[in-house]
This record gives sequence, structure tokens and C-alpha cells, in this order.
Amino acid sequence: MISARKLVIAGAALIAVAAMSGCGEKEQVVAYQQGRYQGKADTKPWESDPGASVYTTSKWKAGDKSGWETALKSRNQNQNEYTRAE
Repeated sequence: MISARKLVIAGAALIAVAAMSGCGEKEQVVAYQQGRYQGKADTKPWESDPGASVYTTSKWKAGDKSGWETALKSRNQNQNEYTRAE
């Protein structure tokens, strides 16, 4: 049978290991270089395929800025409660 002393020592060791497990975190700071953007290069919203988004119902051709703007204005008007109530 396990003695109470061994149980207390095992419990204390377990608590010590759990307390020390958070001490191994690495630094997560990015080294910034002056004048250089280090993130992901963004594309224009109208350059993407409209079928790639689940949330759009309107269609425009990839690269068609005026078609994208028209689809955006139409979507905004459909969400306008004042226009919908008239």
C-alpha cells in the first residue's frame, strides 16, 4: 500500500512540474526592419474570384473593378432598412 508521505511527495512533484511548464514560452516579437513590410502581400478585392467567397451572391468577373463596385453598392442597398421599408 502507498504511504501518505509518498503520496504527498508525488503530489508536490506534480504541482511543481505543472507550475514550471509555463516557463518555457519563447519570445514572439518580430524583428522590424525599417521601410520593409514583412507581412502577406494583399490583393485588390476585385481581383478575387466572386465564387471563392461563400457570402456573396452577386457575380463579377475577376479584375473587373466597376462590376465589383456595382455588386457592392447593390449589396449595401439590399441591407439598407430605409430603402427596404419604402
